Amino acid sequence: MGKITEEIKSYFSKTDNILWIFTAVAITYSLLLISDMQRAGTYNYLITQTIAIFVGVIAAWLVSLINYKFMVKMWWLFAIIGIGLAGIVFLFGVRVSGTDDTAWIRLPGGITLQPSELMKLCFIITFTKHLSYLKDNDKIKSLFGVASLLVHVGIPIILIHMQGDDGTVLIFVFIAIVMAFLAGVPARYFAILGGVIAVGLPVLWSFFLNNEHRNRILALFDLDGNAMTNYGWQQYQGKMSIASGQLSGAGLYNGRRVEYGIVPEQENDFIFTVAGEEFGFIGCIILLAILVVIILRVLIDAKNAYDVFGSLICYGVFAMIASQTIINIGMVLGVIPVIGITLPFFSSGGTSVLSMMIGIGLVQCVMYNQEKDMDKAKIRLGSQSRAKI
Repeated sequence: MGKITEEIKSYFSKTDNILWIFTAVAITYSLLLISDMQRAGTYNYLITQTIAIFVGVIAAWLVSLINYKFMVKMWWLFAIIGIGLAGIVFLFGVRVSGTDDTAWIRLPGGITLQPSELMKLCFIITFTKHLSYLKDNDKIKSLFGVASLLVHVGIPIILIHMQGDDGTVLIFVFIAIVMAFLAGVPARYFAILGGVIAVGLPVLWSFFLNNEHRNRILALFDLDGNAMTNYGWQQYQGKMSIASGQLSGAGLYNGRRVEYGIVPEQENDFIFTVAGEEFGFIGCIILLAILVVIILRVLIDAKNAYDVFGSLICYGVFAMIASQTIINIGMVLGVIPVIGITLPFFSSGGTSVLSMMIGIGLVQCVMYNQEKDMDKAKIRLGSQSRAKI
């Protein structure tokens, strides 16, 4: 028993315990919110979320034990897994309730899985390898090197766009931009990319966005009065629920709007509205503070990583969590169109919480293994010193 205790102490001495603690706080808060909105329907989201969290915690721990350098070395395996996940959707993809894209697969027992969530993690590892290769060979600033990065990120973007999940496409773009910029890709390339996007917006609006996409954007400005009747309904009701909570909220299990399910999809993309109604402005600030601490801890771990592999992996997870947080809150508050992005750690959705927990596992993997390597180096140096004596 004492040996097990020592092993546990040794493990946590090498990981980011503040990150572990705030991750645990986030998933506990999420379970409170999901248990609260259970009153609005018959499907038991709480059981699904609890199982996903349990599996996610185990997965995060197991991932943290694997040497991240080995994972980067095996980048080709993660590339195969990522493309394979996309291919499964084209063969067996289904559309779930409340969505307009075919981006899920149905597993035995009626469980649905969204492969694109796990593809993000595969992409972070393969993109880490790609960027580190370009840095090591002094090609990170070359046109050829940047073009190869565009091809790399273009593959998952095209595959996921073909599934109709353009919200996830946006997350891939953010992950790629953050990782590339922090890896040392010159700012001029981002300026050129921004110019190309700006010039191409009219073409994108006219030929690539369908009527539903355009109406969701127009709903932000309420140009034709549809905020109360159609595409702006969800955001309007979401803001009403948040406002109804005022400073301290109605209290857990007391919010009437939550009970009657007035906000569509309040269990996943709009879970923030449940916090607003039940716990008020204070509850919203606490939720945001939890996510900000998690995001900052991942960023700090990226800065403290001893090598480029560790830094880039952490930067990728940072970009994934931060971009989803900003976009989701922006959707709920009506400053960004509804594009189906979950709130990290809080939204109901087994694959979403699983991918976030594995992401935390990747960060802890960097922290744990570099400290473990340092301990081994100290032991070797100590042995060499004794041998000389």
